[in-house]
Amino acid sequence: MKQKMVLKVQMNCEKCRAQALRIAAATQGVTHIAIQGKEKDELMVTGDEVDSVKLTRCLRKKLHHATILTIEVIKEKKEEKKDDEKYTSPYYVCYPPYPMPPQIMVQDPCQSQACSIM
Repeated sequence: MKQKMVLKVQMNCEKCRAQALRIAAATQGVTHIAIQGKEKDELMVTGDEVDSVKLTRCLRKKLHHATILTIEVIKEKKEEKKDDEKYTSPYYVCYPPYPMPPQIMVQDPCQSQACSIM
């Protein structure tokens, strides 16, 4: 279940914004993060099964003020495949290459200069 939530977070400086983004990115299930709002104090988080209470609690612990403004569930549209689109790629047959004859190596034992101990 994909959901989109907007959290109001006290982010007065660039360091606080970076820390809020880091905390949100580390939360399990988050796929997209953005800072929005007139005063850039709203954090929009999108993801699959994100625990909004846990995220808000972590933000409050580090930044001292965070509230949940909205949470909305995004329904995924199922893609309908048409029969025309199903077989658009041409059908190719790959034949194996012609078999190569086996290569036979013949070595004269008298011409070998390898070590005879082995």
